Parts: sequence; C-alpha cells; structure tokens
Amino acid sequence: MLADECMRIDVLTLFPDMFPPIVGASIVGRAAQSGIATYHVHDIRDWAINKHSKVDDRPFGGGPGMVMMCQPVFDAVLAVEAMDRRPATRLVMTPQGEPLRQRRVEWLAKQERLLLIAGHYEGFDERVIEELKPLELSVGDYVLSGGELPAMLVIDAVVRLLPGALGHEESAAEDSFSAASSQDGQIVLDCPHYTRPREWRGRPVPEVLLSGDHAAIAAWRRREQSDRTRKRRPDLSASSPASPFGNAS
Repeated sequence: MLADECMRIDVLTLFPDMFPPIVGASIVGRAAQSGIATYHVHDIRDWAINKHSKVDDRPFGGGPGMVMMCQPVFDAVLAVEAMDRRPATRLVMTPQGEPLRQRRVEWLAKQERLLLIAGHYEGFDERVIEELKPLELSVGDYVLSGGELPAMLVIDAVVRLLPGALGHEESAAEDSFSAASSQDGQIVLDCPHYTRPREWRGRPVPEVLLSGDHAAIAAWRRREQSDRTRKRRPDLSASSPASPFGNAS
C-alpha cells in the first residue's frame, strides 16, 4: 500500500512520549505494521520561539493555571500540515467539544488524514481556536489533565474501523453504537457473547446459540440488544433516532 493510500494521523502534544506504547500495540499497532495507518507525533515545543521553549503563559484577567499560547500551536499546525499533500481534518480535544459518538467516529474513519491537537493546562488561547477552526471533541463530561488520553481514544476508535484493521470485517459493524447495528435508526448496545465451556459455575450458554439455527440466533441477538439497551441505557431507548453525530449541533 502506498503511503498516501493509508490514513495518516498526526498528533500535536506537549508529551510525545505518551504515545508510542499505545500506537505500537494491539490493533492500532498492527494497522501501522500492515500499512493501513501511519502515526506521526510532534512536540509543540519544537515551534516555540523563545529561549526556554515556553508554550504557555498566565491568563489575562487572572485566575489559576496557565494557558497555551497561540503562536506555537498555530505554527505547529501549519508546519505539520505541510508535511503531507493531503488536507488534514483538524481535531481539538476539549471538554467543551461535541460529545464523541460512534457516528462521528465512522465519519472520521472516512477521512484521508487526521490532525489531533492535544491541549494541556487550562487549554488554548481562544484566538488560535477561532483561527484554526478545528472540530472540537469531548470524550465525556469530566476533566482530564490534558488532551493526550482523549486523542488516544480517538485514534483507537477510528483505526479499528479502517478496512483490514480487524481480523473479521463484520466485527466493527456489530459493535455497540455502530450504524450497522442500529434498529430502525435507533442506536443499540451490543448483545451478550459466549464462548467455551458450554457451562461455567452452573451458568449454561443460551441454548439458541448452540442450535445452529442462524435465523433464530439473529433474532435472539436483536432482542438482547433491545433489552440490554432499554435496561442499561434508557436514555438511548427513550430518545428519537440519532442524528449523524448525536445531539451535538
């Protein structure tokens, strides 16, 4: 596979050493070995123009913490984007962003190139966000020390959807929240799964899964998906069919 035929994922971060163990392991690592995706991690400090490679400063108006400055982030984005002819889909990981849902992940997996910008401290000077106009994403209603772990989550979620990344091409389609596993446009959770032995600590595998009746098995799985979604995620059951990217604007 040619370099420009696989997905390129660039990451801008203050902590590049966090990424090699993640992008080099499991499905994400195998995708790189197979030429399905390439990962390029860049230290934002490389674009600082001061003697001490400083990339943050105190916030105007006072308050705790530090804010990442516009110049190094902006220069880093432009420089990294110039490293490949393909346009990059810019992503910023922030608690204020669009909640990351599977429909958005599926959309991201169709892009040629992703550029993830991981903030730290109190986040970015708002002016660089306004200038770059990235897609802002949140991985949940909680606050982390920085955007590195959310960026890793995005990479894992996206790469496993790329053709050839999984051993079984239907695996991703049957996942919880996937468009392919939805019922009448309604997002559902995955059904229970079982493997050997047939009985464990007095708990048998449901007989239908041993029947060989594929239609009955498919019907059982659909029922289990609906029941599990209703019990565990009533917010999904009660909501109207999801828009392409959830309820975010």
